[in-house]
Amino acid sequence: MTLRIAVPNKGALSQAATDILRESGYRQRSDSKELALVDTENDVEFFYLRPRDIALYVGEGTLDVGITGRDLLLDSGAKAAEVMNLGFGRSRFHFAGPAGRYSSLEDLHGLRIATSYVGVVEDYLFRHGIEATVTRLDGAVETSIQLGVADVIADVVETGSTLRAAGLATFGEVILDSHAVLITRGGEVPDDFEIFRRRVEGVLVARSYVMMDYDIEESNLDRATELAPGREGPTISPLGKAGWVAVRVMVPRAGSQRLMDDLYSIGARAILLTDIHACRL
Repeated sequence: MTLRIAVPNKGALSQAATDILRESGYRQRSDSKELALVDTENDVEFFYLRPRDIALYVGEGTLDVGITGRDLLLDSGAKAAEVMNLGFGRSRFHFAGPAGRYSSLEDLHGLRIATSYVGVVEDYLFRHGIEATVTRLDGAVETSIQLGVADVIADVVETGSTLRAAGLATFGEVILDSHAVLITRGGEVPDDFEIFRRRVEGVLVARSYVMMDYDIEESNLDRATELAPGREGPTISPLGKAGWVAVRVMVPRAGSQRLMDDLYSIGARAILLTDIHACRL
C-alpha cells in the first residue's frame, strides 16, 4: 500500500522539509506549482499542502503522515500526534504589548489578545486561569494594537526587531517552544511507516555526527577511547607500524574540533573528520 505523506508547500518549513526528504532518498518536486508527486520506486506519494492544513488531513486519516510545525499541530485540535522531532523550524511564542506597559501573565486578565494561533493561546490561558478575549488575525498581528483591535498580541518571536519597530516588547514566559515534527493519525503507525521513519532518522543522525579516523599508539588507546567512545564503540585495526593502531569512531559533530585537539594532545595523529550522509542505527 502506498504511503501518503503531506509536505508543507510554502513557508519556513517547506524547503527544509523537502531537503530532508531528498536526503532520505525520496524524489521531490522540481516545480513549486506541483501539488502531488508519486515516487514509484519507494512506493510513496507526496502531497504539497498549506502547513496549517496538514494536521487536519492526517488527523482525519486522509493522509498517513505529515510534516508540520508543533505549533500548527496543537493549534489545529486535529486527531494527529507527534511521533518525531525533526530538528528544524524552531520558533518561540510570546505575548507582547506596548513597551513598559505589561510585565507579567496576570496583566492579561480582561485584555483583548490578537493572534494567528487561537487554539494554542486559549489553551495556555485556560491552564493558567487567565480570562481574556482572544481574536484570530491572519498575517502580521503587530498593527492590531495600533489600530485598536487588541491590547496585546501573541506571536512568533525570532529576533524581536519587528516588535521593536512597532513599539512592542515581549513579557511573561514563553507560551510555546515549537519545531518541525513528523505526525501520524492519533499516534497510529501506518503500514510501511517504519521504513520511512528509519530513513528520516538516519538523516537526522547523520547531520549531528561525523566519522573520525585517527592513528594512535596502543599504549594510549584506552585514554583515546575514553575521550571518544563512539555510538557502539570504536573500530580498531592494526597498522603496519609496530605498536600503532588505526581507529574509526562516530562522534557528535558539535565539539568535534575540540575532540581532535584533545586526541592530538595524547598522541593521536592523522586525525580525519568525514561527513556522514545517511545511516541506520
